[in-house]
Amino acid sequence: MDRPEIPLPQLHAFVVLAEELHFGHAAARLGIAQPPLSQQIRRLEEKVGHALFSREPGRVALTPAGRELLPAARQAITGLADGLAAARAVGSGRAGRLRIGFSASLALTVLPGLLRTFRERYPGVELDIREMTTAPQLAALHEGAIDIGLLREPPADEPGIGFRTVLTEPFVAVLPAAHPLAAQRTVRVPELADSPFVLLPRAVGPQLYDRITGLCGAAGFTPRVVQHAVEWQTVCALVETGLGVSLAPASIRRIRLRGVAFRRIEAGTARTRVAVAWRAGDRNPLVVQLLATVGPAAP
Repeated sequence: MDRPEIPLPQLHAFVVLAEELHFGHAAARLGIAQPPLSQQIRRLEEKVGHALFSREPGRVALTPAGRELLPAARQAITGLADGLAAARAVGSGRAGRLRIGFSASLALTVLPGLLRTFRERYPGVELDIREMTTAPQLAALHEGAIDIGLLREPPADEPGIGFRTVLTEPFVAVLPAAHPLAAQRTVRVPELADSPFVLLPRAVGPQLYDRITGLCGAAGFTPRVVQHAVEWQTVCALVETGLGVSLAPASIRRIRLRGVAFRRIEAGTARTRVAVAWRAGDRNPLVVQLLATVGPAAP
C-alpha cells in the first residue's frame, strides 16, 4: 500500500468544506480567502484521483469518493490533535509513566506520603511501583529499568547515580519477647554480643549490612549470624521464633508481631539513612517533579 503524502492543511480544508458545503463559509471559518481554499481542494482531488465535491450553481455536495474519505480525514486530524496533546502533556510532566523502585521497609515510612502527595499534584501520571532491595535498585537505575529508587543506606560513591537524603532514623534492637533484654526499656549494643543474629543478606544491601555489623564492631564484637532473610518482616518473624536477635531501622517497629519486642539502643547517635536515587543528568520531567515533591535533603 502506498503511503499517502497529503499535507494536513488540505485534509483540514476538505473536512471544513464537507461540513459547511459552502466555499465562502468554509473559507471564512478557515481564515483564508476563497481562491486558496479552492486550490487546496483541487490539489487534494488530484492526489485522490477523483472529484470529492460536485459543484453546481448555488450548491456544493460531497461525491461518493468524498463521503468515503471524510471519516478517515476526520480520524487523521483528531488522531494528530490527540497525539500532540499527549506529547505536550508528557513533555510538561502532566502525564506519562514513572517507574519507582523501593525498599520494602520504606512502605512503613516515607513511601505512602510521598506517593500520595505526588498523585495529588500529578493525577495524570501513571506510577509503576516495584519492590526491590537496594542493590537491585542500583542495577535497575543503571540499566534504565526504573526511573527513581527509594533505598536505605545508599553507597558513598555510585558513578552516574544521584542521591538525596529523605530522612534518617535510629536503630532499634529486635528481640524475642521472652529474651531477658526485652524487660529493659533500652538495650546497649554490647549486651547483644552473646545472642545469635538474624540479618538481611549483605548482597541485597551492602551498606546497611555493614552499618549494622559496624555498630556491633564498635561495641567490641562480631555478630554471629545464624540466618539471613531478604525482607525485614521475615527477619522479625524469625526473631519471634527465638532464632536470634537483630538490629533494625526504627520504622520496623510498625511490623506488629506479638512475640517480638523492639527496644531502643543506647547508642542514640547511630542512625540509618533513607535516600531517593536517580540517574544523574536525567531530564525526564517526571523525575524532576518527583524530586521536587521529595523536597530538599534532610539533615
